[in-house]
Amino acid sequence: FLGVFYWGWKVYEKTRITKEGAIEINVTGYQWYWNIKYSNGKSVDGELTVPVNKPISLIMRSNDVLHSFYIPSFRVKQDVVPGYISKLNFVPTKVGKYRLFCAEYCGTSHSGMIGWVNVVEEHEYQDFLEQKSEMSLADLGQAHYKTKCSMCHSLDGSTVVGPTFKGVVGRKETLQDGSTVTVDENYIRESILNPMAKIVKGFPPSMPPFQGQLDEDQITQIIEFLKTVK
Repeated sequence: FLGVFYWGWKVYEKTRITKEGAIEINVTGYQWYWNIKYSNGKSVDGELTVPVNKPISLIMRSNDVLHSFYIPSFRVKQDVVPGYISKLNFVPTKVGKYRLFCAEYCGTSHSGMIGWVNVVEEHEYQDFLEQKSEMSLADLGQAHYKTKCSMCHSLDGSTVVGPTFKGVVGRKETLQDGSTVTVDENYIRESILNPMAKIVKGFPPSMPPFQGQLDEDQITQIIEFLKTVK
């Protein structure tokens, strides 16, 4: 029994101790996605990219509720607690693409809080850090939709948690107070930053605010994408 305990403790200890020269990456949990921020300021949602055979130290925070960062293939999991900075250390040893989950129930769209861990060669990692996006505003907006909106808003007219985004721009919506509003750029911006301001009739007030999570450029990208969803 003591031998099993010792073996388990040594494995656990490896995730607690930050190795010298470890690559530090900031991870923030939101309802319902992970934001990954690298030391050069590059920010990506839903995908963690790391070099193979290099020690990694994830510095982890929650913006809202309790989350749990879980990579089954690595046998590592770390609770991410509001108001507290957690750390998770590991050394990826095999190039590949691995699933990332939230392993703590965190609200309505918890099941959609999934992502990927990309383990790449060192030169590919450096290329990734230096890579700049050449996507259009709408394409960039679609990327934000996939990580931040798709769990609650469909593109095909079906009802999920919130109203569908199919044909949303220019659509007239009836609000809970009985008034109507035409969905335009200002309404979309307000709904992203302060979703409780004008709630569409028939839907729950469950959307978290994205104030501080999305800047004006990113909001513009989302708006441009929504204009393409007919």
